[in-house]
Amino acid sequence: MIEGTITKVSGPVVEARGMGGSRMYDVTFVGEMKLIGEIIRLEGDNAVVQVYEDTSGLEVGEIVTCSGHPLLLELGPGMLSSIYDGVQRRLPDLAERYGDFITRGTVSDPLDRDAEWEFVPEVEPGRSVSAGDALGYVQETKVIKHLVMVPPDKEGVIADIKGGNFKVEDVIAVTEDGVEFTLMQKWPAREPRPVLDKLDPVVPFITGTRTLDTFFPVAQGGYSIIPGGFGTGKTVTEQTLAKWAEADVVIYVGCGERGNEMTEVLSEFPALQDVRSGLPLMERTILVANTSNMPVAAREASIYTGITMAEYYRDMGYDVAMMADSTSRWGEALREVSGRLEEMPGEEGYPAYLATRIADFYERCGRAKCIGSNGRTGSITVIGAVSPPGGDFSEPMTQNSLRISGAFWALDTGLAHRRHFPAISWLKSYSLYLDRVEEWYSENVAMDWKQVRDKAMMILQKEAELQEIVQLVGPDSLPEFARAVLEVARMLREDYLQQFAFSEVDAFCEPIKQYQMLKVIITYYDVLQEVLVKGVSLKEALQIPFRAQISRMKDIPNQEATERLDALQAEIQNELRKLIRY
Repeated sequence: MIEGTITKVSGPVVEARGMGGSRMYDVTFVGEMKLIGEIIRLEGDNAVVQVYEDTSGLEVGEIVTCSGHPLLLELGPGMLSSIYDGVQRRLPDLAERYGDFITRGTVSDPLDRDAEWEFVPEVEPGRSVSAGDALGYVQETKVIKHLVMVPPDKEGVIADIKGGNFKVEDVIAVTEDGVEFTLMQKWPAREPRPVLDKLDPVVPFITGTRTLDTFFPVAQGGYSIIPGGFGTGKTVTEQTLAKWAEADVVIYVGCGERGNEMTEVLSEFPALQDVRSGLPLMERTILVANTSNMPVAAREASIYTGITMAEYYRDMGYDVAMMADSTSRWGEALREVSGRLEEMPGEEGYPAYLATRIADFYERCGRAKCIGSNGRTGSITVIGAVSPPGGDFSEPMTQNSLRISGAFWALDTGLAHRRHFPAISWLKSYSLYLDRVEEWYSENVAMDWKQVRDKAMMILQKEAELQEIVQLVGPDSLPEFARAVLEVARMLREDYLQQFAFSEVDAFCEPIKQYQMLKVIITYYDVLQEVLVKGVSLKEALQIPFRAQISRMKDIPNQEATERLDALQAEIQNELRKLIRY
């Protein structure tokens, strides 16, 4: 143990001398209350410590103790269904012991030391194992089988292994060289876990939200950002994705969000039912809560805590979805600590290394071949909310996130004010994964999926051009073909893009239903143009009462969609073509 003394306190940043021999990012315990922190700068025997707790009351001359290791996370059975803070303290344990407010200097075991887990071995003595190999498994919840893996830095020949009920610290296997394995392992939060190979993102990350899956898809192992001003629906969108997206494990990180929003998440998620298993959603969910009134330094650590947990479950071969809400608060934490360190500020006061930190974080996601001889493939998909002040997308956090993000879901304040939800702008958003996932959609949904999607986007873009003319001279001055475009674009906006997140039927829309709904609208557009060419007036064509049926498509259950929407599509063609006078 290395011990020094405090020489200066500046907010969450503490300077100490006598720390020679300590290393960057070593965890330290500061003052008589032993506040948790980590070293972020070394100059000779002087160290600068970033403290994860409130430093009020610290005095110059108090002891600073270096642990000699970085911020390590405990990874093992019991993480699912848990609620942690930014440095992996179990919040329910702290609430039980200290009440509604966390007492400074408190610690909590990330994994329950008294809980017993039934371990089922899958290797025998004499077997050579290397990093990532599965020694056996624990049924962590009813839906997730937790593989007990060889840590990335260990290997050997198994001399003894036993099954039965064990606590997380009990030894379950020993190698001939004396290396012991337990149900849990520790890993530095800031260090990416290794993989064999990164794979191309060619499988879509199905969210059940029509706007996202059809127009701006993200691939499994991809990353997307959701920037938007106050009240545009960032948090609701992320919570909806956490509930409905097709992922095996969900990790929701509330980074610097308001306490009432996190309270809603913490109270709502345990009561939610998983639509796939019928069991509580928390059976495959981890929550990391670091609200805006918690210390700013822990806010910066919470992002790394979440991504390290995600990598651990990815290594088991699971598809993991991580929701980071919001990365802007993370950037603000970097800015505040940088200011305390008196570093040269970059744009708008953010540190010059902001872009590097953002890129390093997002690069930890991806679809990969996992280490080990079991041939597992897993993925981490990250959805990061960004909260630009005043909805200004030109600010540094949004711009630096844009440079490396694969999909950009721009939330529009105007749409939110018109009660159009999700308020994702179809004119500002984009996805770089569209061509990558096209083959999957062609094989699993429809061969013409891309063509139908592109035509719908063309109609929406054409509507935006026509609106400029409409605002000048009114819609009646437009030719009938242009007014037909406006009518179909209205259908796309109101009957397809709008989706009610709290509807039992419409909250999740399967890809095949999404395609069929869009196909009905595009068929209506194509046949409408066809009959207009052959002399039918637009007024006469619009009198056929299909618009009400189209507006009710979203209420059709997923399992009935194919039959009913195919019938509606055929009926539209027949009825409109009857208007043609030969």
